[in-house]
Amino acid sequence: MAALSLRQKQLDLIVRMLHLNQPPPPPGTEEEEVYKILVLDSFCLSLLSPLLRVADLRNHGVTLYFPIDKPRHQVPDAPAVYFIRPTPANLDRLAADAAAALYASFHLNFSSSLPRPLLDRLAAATASSNAAHRVARIADQYLDFVSLENNLFSLAQPRSYVALNDPAAADADIEAQVDAIALGLFCVAATLGTVPVIRCARGGPAEMVAAALDARLRDHLLAKPNLFTEATTVASFQRPVLCLFDRNFELSVGIQHDWSYRPLVHDVLSLKLNKLKMPADKSGPAKTYDLDDSDAFWVANSWSPFPRVAEEIEAQLAKYKQDVDEVNQRTGGTKDGVEFDGTDLIGNTKHLMNAVNSLPELTERKKMIDKHTNIATVLLGHIKDRSLDGYCDCENDMLVKGTVDRNMLLSLLKGKGTKEDKLRLAVTYLLSFETPPPSELEQVEAALRESDVDMSAFQYVKRIKSLNTQFAAPSSAASRGNIVDWAEKLYGQSISAVTAGVKNLLSAGRQLALTRTVEALMEGKPNPDVDNYLLFDPRAPRSGSCGQFKGPFREAIVFMIGGGNYIEYRSLMELAEGSQPSKHIIYGATEILNGVEFIEQLAELGQKTGLGGGSSSNAPQPLK
Repeated sequence: MAALSLRQKQLDLIVRMLHLNQPPPPPGTEEEEVYKILVLDSFCLSLLSPLLRVADLRNHGVTLYFPIDKPRHQVPDAPAVYFIRPTPANLDRLAADAAAALYASFHLNFSSSLPRPLLDRLAAATASSNAAHRVARIADQYLDFVSLENNLFSLAQPRSYVALNDPAAADADIEAQVDAIALGLFCVAATLGTVPVIRCARGGPAEMVAAALDARLRDHLLAKPNLFTEATTVASFQRPVLCLFDRNFELSVGIQHDWSYRPLVHDVLSLKLNKLKMPADKSGPAKTYDLDDSDAFWVANSWSPFPRVAEEIEAQLAKYKQDVDEVNQRTGGTKDGVEFDGTDLIGNTKHLMNAVNSLPELTERKKMIDKHTNIATVLLGHIKDRSLDGYCDCENDMLVKGTVDRNMLLSLLKGKGTKEDKLRLAVTYLLSFETPPPSELEQVEAALRESDVDMSAFQYVKRIKSLNTQFAAPSSAASRGNIVDWAEKLYGQSISAVTAGVKNLLSAGRQLALTRTVEALMEGKPNPDVDNYLLFDPRAPRSGSCGQFKGPFREAIVFMIGGGNYIEYRSLMELAEGSQPSKHIIYGATEILNGVEFIEQLAELGQKTGLGGGSSSNAPQPLK
């Protein structure tokens, strides 16, 4: 199962890069000190952020790091490690740095691979300035993704849902977006050192990305040696399956409110790159907290419901005070639970030494408790101000039980909560019932207008549902064909791919449609839900399906095109942990979105399709 340790493999490659593309010395051995400058662009900085802190960079000989697009002073006796995306702007800046002899030598590392035209451009620029001798090395690192956790990654490609569903998007723009996603997934495969078997539904962005990735992998495998040469002896059953999905597969999960600590922090406080920025308030100045696997409380409690997290904070604080009292008692200090600062350490020498040894651990515990107390306090304020518990309960009833308390729904839409909260609840209502009563739907829309909510996202989802209903209704082949043609022209993909999200709702036990489908794809048994899924095997001959391996798979990479979220991540981790024999699943997405960010993209599409405003008509209006 350790084969798919994506985060660790990415970190190992970055550490090697920081040591000038040489293996780092074994721990405990002396290394000749080489002080280096690190130069990054904004994407590569965000790539490093969840993996390395400033102290870690210093441990690897990096004394200073700079953004490539800012003016820098000359450091003529130090080598520079560049870690950047291969863009024309970055290449031009790099060539200017070499011409100005900013550093002793230039070790160039590209997050993906440097295309030949840009390599020629760099060569011409450095040759014309007589700076080519300063370029010590050029390396394609294939690290164009952000590892947030051991089993979670993002391609950090913003607004991909809009880009792939924009009715006005040119074919070239769609293809560029698909190629960028395929390149990111190629980098993931290259970092893992394994060629996956690719599965996806027919039609839409998932099939487009699958075909592009399959072609890219096939072209690369023609070269010998290649990035996967070491893995060629691996038996087919040890290869992972890459399951590609489009966000339209299950729209509601991207919108709903959640009651667990981690999704709440992401949704309400905008957790980014495992860092949480807390604004200044009465209790003190602005703070930035790291929320990752270095935080034991976060690891243990981040998936718990918020009330249980609050109880655990109280329990940890009580235990801390008890331990402080015990130390103070043994050393002759006070017993009133005041904060332990080491001033009362007197008395028996043995107890004194034990107390001194326990001081760092107690101090770290207190910092952790204070951090989560602050976060929970701010969250609680939002929950009360916005009635978030009510939104969670109402959405849960609709998605899981298929029922709705009309009075509760309307009181939420007219009461507390942000405009985005109300819009998310209304869209969840729209997605939860195939044919909501017209009178009830009218009341929902009236409540939204009363709260002055922009209806663009609501009307966009309603249009998708309307198309789905028309497509499913008995009608002549000609009229159905017209609807499909119009939908494909409007949405840039097949109608079935666009409207699938209105059907894939939560089932009993809160297992998502995504999780059920991944489980079926990993089992590889005949299953009507996935039998029509396409299979791409880049190692198999192009013609025919002979020898194509359909499972079972013990390892999977699940990728959501158009934006993922922590709710799906949790569901997949529960599947992996609850399976016998155990499975290993990595979850990735074009970007990790909270509900507000996703509803904004739906609203943007609604506006682009001419569906803004507050129309309450049940029938879709003709597009202008």
